[in-house]
Amino acid sequence: MDAHLPFRLVRLLRERGYDALHTSELPRGNATPDKEINALSLREGRVVVTKDGDFTRSLVIQGAPFKLLLIATGNISNQALEKLFLEHLETVCQLLERYRLVELGRHEVVARHLSNVDGGGG
Repeated sequence: MDAHLPFRLVRLLRERGYDALHTSELPRGNATPDKEINALSLREGRVVVTKDGDFTRSLVIQGAPFKLLLIATGNISNQALEKLFLEHLETVCQLLERYRLVELGRHEVVARHLSNVDGGGG
């Protein structure tokens, strides 16, 4: 979980049995560079959850992180984000089984097919 997202989302995931980390728990904390987050994601098969579009560019160009959940809600309260996250968690998880990039918006969840990272053309 990226620094721009509340730690409470990590707690919600852990309560549901997911092995979640927040950047604040890493050795360099919230100052951890994106490159290190990507390396950890690849090494441990983790999904990066972020609002930062730089991770999308990294996924397309460099094939890292392992998988990405992009929070595309714009400005939203933590409480509204938590509610949205929980409402769509099952769908997000199902999509992340098949795709490396999933976007969670205020009104929809979208999987993005990236031919160079999702296994070929089409």
